[in-house]
Amino acid sequence: MDGFTGKFLRVNLSKAEVRTETVPEQVREYFVGGRGFGIKYLYDEVASGIDPLGPENKLLFLNGPLAGTNAQSCSRWAVYTKSPLTGTVMRGICGGDFGAWMKWAGLDFIIIEGKAEKPVYLYIEEGRGDIRDASELWSNDTVLTQESLRKIHGPNVRTACIGPAGERLVLYSAICSGRRTASRGGTGTVMGSKNLKAVAINAKRRIKVHDPIAFAQLVKEQIRSYRATEGSKIMLPGFNFKGFSKYGTGGIQLANIKGYFPVRNFRYGVMDGYKKLTTHEFGKLIQQDTGCYGCMIRCGKIRTVRDGLYDGASTEGPEFDSIWAFSGAIDSDEIGLVIAADALCDDLGLDTVSTGNTIGFAFELFERGLITSKDTDGFELTWGNSAVLLPLIRKIARREGFGDLLADGTKRMAERIGKNSIEYAMQVKGLELPAYDPRGCKAQGFSFATSNMGANHNYGYAFQEVMGLPFPRAVDRWAEVGNGDIVKFNQDYGALSDTPIVCAFPWDHGWLSIELVGKLLLAATGIAEFEDPDYLMKVGERICNLERCFNVRDGFSRKDDTLPRRFLEEPLQNGPAEGQVITHLDALLDEYYDLRGWTRNGIPTSEKLEKLRLSTVIKDIVKFIK
Repeated sequence: MDGFTGKFLRVNLSKAEVRTETVPEQVREYFVGGRGFGIKYLYDEVASGIDPLGPENKLLFLNGPLAGTNAQSCSRWAVYTKSPLTGTVMRGICGGDFGAWMKWAGLDFIIIEGKAEKPVYLYIEEGRGDIRDASELWSNDTVLTQESLRKIHGPNVRTACIGPAGERLVLYSAICSGRRTASRGGTGTVMGSKNLKAVAINAKRRIKVHDPIAFAQLVKEQIRSYRATEGSKIMLPGFNFKGFSKYGTGGIQLANIKGYFPVRNFRYGVMDGYKKLTTHEFGKLIQQDTGCYGCMIRCGKIRTVRDGLYDGASTEGPEFDSIWAFSGAIDSDEIGLVIAADALCDDLGLDTVSTGNTIGFAFELFERGLITSKDTDGFELTWGNSAVLLPLIRKIARREGFGDLLADGTKRMAERIGKNSIEYAMQVKGLELPAYDPRGCKAQGFSFATSNMGANHNYGYAFQEVMGLPFPRAVDRWAEVGNGDIVKFNQDYGALSDTPIVCAFPWDHGWLSIELVGKLLLAATGIAEFEDPDYLMKVGERICNLERCFNVRDGFSRKDDTLPRRFLEEPLQNGPAEGQVITHLDALLDEYYDLRGWTRNGIPTSEKLEKLRLSTVIKDIVKFIK
């Protein structure tokens, strides 16, 4: 079918076998691509109760039907698996070129299963895969790994790989491609557990769309839409095409102005000194523009520190959450440190969000006397002590000393420490919160609580609160009851965006409408239903429900749809959101479950699954419905 290759690779590392299989037409129609394919195959092939780090778990690399085309911002790629950090479904989204290369190689996705006896990498060319020895690559960082594979296979190769953190099974390890990462929930950890160092692809550009003339016209319309944001009265300064192209993503001024920027392990909403870390301050360090395949925005910025303690440190980014992870999390306003820490995490293959959050958690435990310098290898974890950050990151990646404790994330770390330390672990279902305090943007917080992946802001990004965009309606960010529809909409909308796979920035900022994406999908694939926005939103809803069913089989329910006690009982300190606390979580859950068509225990009903064409799942779920 046009837009799709209709093929995927099944790679069994235990048997050292690679074979090509066909994607059924109904799967393409019902799930579109990307994350949709991910949950369909993970649900069907991964049984409940399996160890995420065991050979029974599977790891999927996926693109969407617009990947590798001229459609702007649509060549991103996804990684999908059962998370070792949460035990839930997990997806990571990454930019760069790898998604386009996968499509050009003739593949809609790759399934990795089993475990190799020794370190290997997968090499793909002309749609064929070959499992090769990676002994010489093992222990290399992500930069050296990619450089080595270019030397072996030529400059045209594109690689997704893990670093030392993934090899040592740090539970929040990332997968890196170029300087971009698929980060959250330990996708890189699963890759390391399979002794898979890298996936490398060599491919020549080859794309066929159903209606090339219509597709070309729609791409022109898309480009006009991007440029039109420069004069938009809705968009905030710097959040339009021109702003992203000039400065990239990142900058923490808006979060501090609105008062939801987490400081000192989510106790404060504004950080003293945040003006040292604004978009313009980071803009002074830009040396080069870069970007993903097929995207005119070019929001990637190579930033380099030119003086001081971190002179020479350079990174592509950092984006908003990474800036927070190495500033607000430990209460430091050193811009050079943020860049150095972001670069180090990319080198070692670490999720910046969980890294910064976990270290911030350790700082509070130190402050409260629950751990001491005897536990921390002599480090004094006092707020603002930035000198300890880089050494701690290195220890985490290698599981050395105190780093071995930090490497398990906040929930397991608290379980090992005891002393009621779980009270200070800012996580949902085991996944560390990103840079949004739920008390300052409550629909975002409720999405954290109900997310099937834990505290992942891209699972249901509340752009209505964060940026004030009135789509599908305006939202009062202090409201609790009455916003269940917004939480549901944002989650379904986010799941849909992960099928083409569209970049979150133009999607969430309103530059790229669901109507235009539908027309692009129709022109690319010829599937008439894809032009209907209601049909596409139903696809997003189908994905969220099937992900919920995957978790339900493993015992997840209402008891897990919650937030840390801090947000429910402790008022936020300082700033515009000072005094805010979440008081109606139970009422919101009832409202949300009713809108979803789930039981009050958070379980999809048989009627809802029938309506979503998921009737084959009912036999697995009916025993959980009470």
